[in-house]
Amino acid sequence: MTINQTNENGDITIALTGRLDTTTAPELDEALDKALVNAHSLCFDLNELEYISSAGLRVLLKAQKTMNAKGKMKVTGVNETVMEVFDITGFVDILTIE
Repeated sequence: MTINQTNENGDITIALTGRLDTTTAPELDEALDKALVNAHSLCFDLNELEYISSAGLRVLLKAQKTMNAKGKMKVTGVNETVMEVFDITGFVDILTIE
């Protein structure tokens, strides 16, 4: 998985490419711990994300909980495969998906 991050005055965008799974989730979790220190908004761009596992969902949930206290979070560019996982797990009710 590749993580591309931009920060414009606390507006964080994280674009993910590849697979967010047990192997790659800790890398994203670590990147988020650093990125969200002074963040007031977070956007996950999932246009290039091919797959998400339960480990990846846990990282998104943790980010959502952090951003609930600091600002807002949204998820964009969700493909059909990832959206199906969000539907099955109920994440469509937790996340703001655009």
